[in-house]
Amino acid sequence: MRINKQQPRIHIKPSVIKAIALFFLCCLLTASCGQGSRRSVTVSGENANNRITIGTTLKLRTIDPADAYEIISGQLLQNLGDTLYTYKSGTTELIPHLATALPKVSQDGLTYTIPLRQGVIFHDDTPFNAAAMEFSLQRFIKNGGRPAFLLSDAVESVKATGEYELTFQLKKPFAAFPSLLTFAGICAVSPKAYEIGEGKFKPDTFVGTGRYKLAKYGSDSLKFDVFDKYWGEKPVNQGIDLLLLSSPSNLFNSFRTAAIDVAYLSLDADQVQSLDEGAKQGKWQEIAGESSTVSYMTLNTKSKPLDKLEVRQAIAAAMDRPLINDRVLRGQAQPLYSLIPTTFDVQKPVFKELYGDANTVKAKELLTKAGFSAANPFVLQIWYPSASTKRALVASTIEAQAKLKMDGIMQVEINSVESPTLFQNIEKGIYPAVLVDWYADFFDADNYIQPFLDCATGSAAAGCEKGASQGQGSFYYSDRVNQLIDKQRKEANPQTRKALFAEIQDILGQDVPFVPLWQDKDYTFAQKNITGVRLEPTQSFPFWFLKKQ
Repeated sequence: MRINKQQPRIHIKPSVIKAIALFFLCCLLTASCGQGSRRSVTVSGENANNRITIGTTLKLRTIDPADAYEIISGQLLQNLGDTLYTYKSGTTELIPHLATALPKVSQDGLTYTIPLRQGVIFHDDTPFNAAAMEFSLQRFIKNGGRPAFLLSDAVESVKATGEYELTFQLKKPFAAFPSLLTFAGICAVSPKAYEIGEGKFKPDTFVGTGRYKLAKYGSDSLKFDVFDKYWGEKPVNQGIDLLLLSSPSNLFNSFRTAAIDVAYLSLDADQVQSLDEGAKQGKWQEIAGESSTVSYMTLNTKSKPLDKLEVRQAIAAAMDRPLINDRVLRGQAQPLYSLIPTTFDVQKPVFKELYGDANTVKAKELLTKAGFSAANPFVLQIWYPSASTKRALVASTIEAQAKLKMDGIMQVEINSVESPTLFQNIEKGIYPAVLVDWYADFFDADNYIQPFLDCATGSAAAGCEKGASQGQGSFYYSDRVNQLIDKQRKEANPQTRKALFAEIQDILGQDVPFVPLWQDKDYTFAQKNITGVRLEPTQSFPFWFLKKQ
């Protein structure tokens, strides 16, 4: 601009030019000095405004770690708090976090002694030590929140056995216990900010030791500020603004108009496809990663005629996973042939080996053996959460395939109900078959087996009367599976444990209390000027790497 303004100088006399040149030189020097001053202010301003805006449609109920049991609250707590153990970024390698070393385990596998980090403080300046960590864990167990069972089922006692030493006594040996201690809700919280007592929760408060401190908790937005006194690696941004949007459409439009920097869970399949095309055109970035979230059909083994093995096996044989992935999920998932996802090396694709996909010949043979025919068809009642468009389409696809390929011997009846009602009633045995998904509590294959197949009280004849499989709505009982689950939980040798998981999956494929369908892929979209977007293999989303260019 200045060059253009000074172009008429060529018409001025030389004597005048010198005077004008001197004048402009002085102005330029003055401006340069002033500009340098302003530049430092501007840079400071850029740093101060280096906040990242993230949009999501996930619903936040609470951020109290002792009661938080949803995907969104877990992701937020991973950024606000610190657990004893975590995972090295980009890997599934377990590393100490508030602990300083992996646990020292007694020979009987019941006592875990953990050394703790010194020099850590809470967001309210309270010092962290073993007593504070004991308080946090006791509160998690005793306040009786939704995830309390994770520790109460495993831990007999937890005590500060030194100023910076913590000792757990387990009820039974549990090889995956250090992995369990990475659960986001099992983080340190300030003893001054919380109290122990059943139901004494603070849903809109968080005072922990993490990289961010909670600056605002609102119904439609949250604000995280950087915790300047954090003991470890600090965020490269100046804070996070999280917008809780009401629908995938709002998230989609907000991102397309650059009203948000990052779009994170959950977009519909067609919206992901549209943003994927935009990313290929260079409009923004797409970050995709293999997820460990699995989707499956629960089969109520006590509901007639699903109590017949041949009927459950016929359902497994009739499923067409590639079709579901292509037509409904738009290729944004992968077919799943075990309850354990492919992110674990112990996974065995038993349903592919035993049934394949769309094996209608085998399905019809099995149903005929069970006493069904075109004149006397088997009717599969499928239920799903009414808010899930994805599962509605999956159910419709299964229904259409049955009409097209099963020659009338199998019919599908589709029903929906609101999620709270469904999950309250599923353990009562109301639904014959349900389409649901599972997001693991901690990163270990056990968390895809024990919560589905284990049963504390029951029999082969009566099914599960009290236990994990009853809670899942399958009511499955197998004495052999119970034994295998107990063995793998005690086994420290990875190869021996892998063999135990293989046998469990073989039985799962044979007995079919659940039909695995697909494994999600995670998609996050970021504007072109955002760096550091990472979707970890363990499904965490670290905000502290995010930065604006």
